[in-house]
Amino acid sequence: MSILESNMLRAALAATLLSSTLPALAVEPLDTFSVKLGGYASRFDTDVAVAGDGREGTRINLDSDLGLDQDNTLNLIGVTWRPFEHHEFGAAYYRDDVSASKQLDRDITFDGVTYQASATVRAHRDVDIYELYYVWWAASHDTWALGPRLGVVWYSLDLGIDLQLDANGNSAGAGFDRSVSGDVPAPAIGAGWRWTPAEDWRISADVGYFQADINDVDADVTYGRVGVEWFPWQRFGFWVDVMANKVNADLRKNDFTGSLDFTQEGARIGAVYRF
Repeated sequence: MSILESNMLRAALAATLLSSTLPALAVEPLDTFSVKLGGYASRFDTDVAVAGDGREGTRINLDSDLGLDQDNTLNLIGVTWRPFEHHEFGAAYYRDDVSASKQLDRDITFDGVTYQASATVRAHRDVDIYELYYVWWAASHDTWALGPRLGVVWYSLDLGIDLQLDANGNSAGAGFDRSVSGDVPAPAIGAGWRWTPAEDWRISADVGYFQADINDVDADVTYGRVGVEWFPWQRFGFWVDVMANKVNADLRKNDFTGSLDFTQEGARIGAVYRF
């Protein structure tokens, strides 16, 4: 059991014991302010092609071709703020880092360099992920709220391949090492919904879609999230949700062009403070 899982188990046990002695208090559909801490069991399924030096890039699956595991457990922090009755802002941050060595099953071309089948490479994928959103709660009632939502999941990506051994098993120099980085904004326009079916429970959902050419990124984005919150105390509680974000993007950077198709999905769980 990981440290994160152990801490979550202790928190859940503490919540069960304390909730048996404290009265449950009603929770509203909307908060004025909240802070969330938690963990994210994430799956990041990625296909990428990066061209350079006049060569077309090979379409690469980071898991099957380079051994970069799709699944990872991340730490997450998020905040929401509703400064006015019908206007809410939110933000969250988490980071996904993974690296692996693999003997290639086929020739691949990445950023102008061709790596031959049977060569051994070390690859890395580093992603800083920022979630930002705004909701205008056009309909706000005692037990539910609904309104249009504008959100963006901003991916700051760094992808790299370093040649360790060539196809003949010989050590390779740094001349075959390649790394590219770029920002991929994934905006989505849709709706947000909050509902309190019982005095200490809240259900939430957000959906969105967008297709746009923003600066050097042409992206098609689909976003969805569904969550449940439980508040055994007035200001403290626990939350769990599932989310998915599908992005198909073409990138035009100063030093490379390429395509990036990925699906980010997973379950998130943690504790929340609200008022």
